[in-house]
Amino acid sequence: MQTSGIKGDVKDLSLASEGVQRIEWAAREMAVMSQIRDRFLKERPLDGVRISVCSHVTTETANLALTLQAGGADAVVCASNPLSTQDDVAAALVAEYGIPTYSIKGEDNATYYKHMRAAIDHEPQVMIDDGADLATTVHSEQPDLLNTILGATEETTTGIIRLNNMAEAGKLGYPVIAVNDAQTKHFFDNRYGTGQSTLDGIIRATNVLFAGKRVVVAGYGWCGKGVAMRAKGMGAHTIVTEVDPIRALEAAMDGHQVMSMIEAAKIGDIFITLTGNLHAIHKPHLEVMKDGAIIANSGHFDVEINVEALEDMADGKQNIRGFVDEYLLDDGRKLYVLGEGRLINLVAAEGHPSAVMDMSFANQALSVEHLVLHAKGLDNRVHSVPEEIDREIGRLKLKSMKIEIDSLTEEQEKYLSSWDIGT
Repeated sequence: MQTSGIKGDVKDLSLASEGVQRIEWAAREMAVMSQIRDRFLKERPLDGVRISVCSHVTTETANLALTLQAGGADAVVCASNPLSTQDDVAAALVAEYGIPTYSIKGEDNATYYKHMRAAIDHEPQVMIDDGADLATTVHSEQPDLLNTILGATEETTTGIIRLNNMAEAGKLGYPVIAVNDAQTKHFFDNRYGTGQSTLDGIIRATNVLFAGKRVVVAGYGWCGKGVAMRAKGMGAHTIVTEVDPIRALEAAMDGHQVMSMIEAAKIGDIFITLTGNLHAIHKPHLEVMKDGAIIANSGHFDVEINVEALEDMADGKQNIRGFVDEYLLDDGRKLYVLGEGRLINLVAAEGHPSAVMDMSFANQALSVEHLVLHAKGLDNRVHSVPEEIDREIGRLKLKSMKIEIDSLTEEQEKYLSSWDIGT
């Protein structure tokens, strides 16, 4: 529904009170963001800065938006995926917190881009992107805005690949900070967050038992490592497929069976793609999968499973559970695709636990502050999160967990900075 008197487009404003409760519940697990928000309230480092946030509209994203608001930002939010929106959260952002939000769970492609263009119409000075859809839309449709954009942050591996390609082609119109690559992001969010939430989404969608199943994990980056680790911990026989020899070797040394996808397709019970690439599961793989195989994606875009090929192969299709489509093939086999091949952890579950998103979104908030202060000194390419920000987030997280660590003594610092102290 189009909101009345308040900018935004959400499903139902009457859901707002429920959204507030869930946003506040998530905040209990986001102690780093709480500390940053307290400082932002006092210092107002983002005062008057227009920010467009394109992200999964979840309770954790709401806490990021509220932190930006506390810092004085004029923020607008839109969805980075048509199926990941939590409608009560979107309603709360508009009705209770006054943050214009354009996001409806299940919106069609036209509405998705209409909402994104509404966020772009905000004429942002800083953008928070999740998959680089905001970036590519601005560059292709409204390049006149590039002169006023100080910079952007990017949350995902997929988005960073796209932005690096733009930079290498000389097309990137502003500096970008690769939040995804911060140690306090990918070590925790990608591994522990994706590892838990992906299995959570599959279990909610299917109620399947992982113990004893052959679980095929496509891709052994940080997300794949987390999923394989958690599946193995639940008693699954884990199989990893890779194109990178170093990652494949690491998977083997971590105790997973490693093989090509065409071989894994013949024996797998559950398939999970996390490659960030096109057609990790392709027609030849679908042709040899056994009856009853379950196929899910936890990569950012819905391109990792060739669903179109499966549609062409199938004699029939029916939705048999909330997020489960059954495809009947002409040889009698049935294959099951979860969540239309979209991000299963956000389609069928609630995404990452708040405790890990706490660090990811702390990186976002502090990187936005860094851009506001220093963007004019950055060239138009993808930059790493400054090490001092990464380490500060680690420090704040330890503080929230009441964990104390050692500090180097003067003698130790001298030793580490010297070259002439021998054995």
